Amino acid sequence: MATIKDVARLAGVGLGTASRAISGRGPVSGKALAKVNEAVAALQFRPSNVARALASKTLGMIGIYVPDFSGTFYGPILQTVDRELRAVDRHMVAANGCGHGDARQQALDGIRFLYERECDGVLALSNELTDADFATLFERYPTLVVVNRSTPARPERCFTTDHELGGRLAARALLQKGHREIAIIGGLRSAPDNEQRIAGFLDELARSKVRVPQRRRVDADFGFDGGYAAAEKLLARRARLDYSALFCANDVMAMAAISCLGKRGIAVPGQLSVLGFDDSELSRYTAPALTTVSIPIVDAAANACRFLLNQCYGLAVPVVRDFAPAVVWRDSLGTAPQGTASPRR
Repeated sequence: MATIKDVARLAGVGLGTASRAISGRGPVSGKALAKVNEAVAALQFRPSNVARALASKTLGMIGIYVPDFSGTFYGPILQTVDRELRAVDRHMVAANGCGHGDARQQALDGIRFLYERECDGVLALSNELTDADFATLFERYPTLVVVNRSTPARPERCFTTDHELGGRLAARALLQKGHREIAIIGGLRSAPDNEQRIAGFLDELARSKVRVPQRRRVDADFGFDGGYAAAEKLLARRARLDYSALFCANDVMAMAAISCLGKRGIAVPGQLSVLGFDDSELSRYTAPALTTVSIPIVDAAANACRFLLNQCYGLAVPVVRDFAPAVVWRDSLGTAPQGTASPRR
């Protein structure tokens, strides 16, 4: 197999010139570049990643752990991190929650797996790891950062949005449209982001003396099937609708709920308004288009990645930390029908 020395010799240039021409880093004259390219083609030369790693003492890889590769939440995050890394000639290695043990153990194993594969840094997304877990991991892995989670051990290594504020914004949107009789499909109670957004939502309603009785609350798993089943459960509890709005803790469950309501002949938003959370890509394509709370987690992941690039490779990529949620108004949220605006006593 040809080496870079062979390329330099055939092109009649120095080894440094050949290296700069092949890597695209550093000044090279047009004449020298043409000679190197001709030599590369003639020798069918391919740069050795192993040799490059030995020279730089790094494989140029950043790992990312996510519980699941599928779905509308993690997919855009993976694509964004991969794009950020490729822009600076680095690469992504991904691991997910497969393997033995419960979800917490899978997360621990996944993060360890990435570091054992010589990743220079790792981004982790997990609802199952505790604050104590992260404190231990931060001590063991100085280049670990957390996305969509805040933990007191190393807050400067956490990149997330204010989920509690997002819940408050959701409540304000419903109140603004006159809704006082409200139902909730929540997500997993083990997920801190879910608990934060539900807590903010309920507290904001309470400020307006609106409460959500337990019979109007159902928890699901953030998935389509869970959201659909939760909507069915809510509808089965009353012979008629006694609420005018439904808040879902993510868009996937909101979209499933809209499907369930449509099959039951319940018009959205004519008879029941639906509000989601996340502003996933699919939310604008539902019928009706889903009103939702946008949380810029993709931006948070991009900046977490830039933070690692600076830390691991000495770059100076700009990093921001403000990822404010906002309501995205579409068609699924309408004005409360007459007679539903007074709080239930």
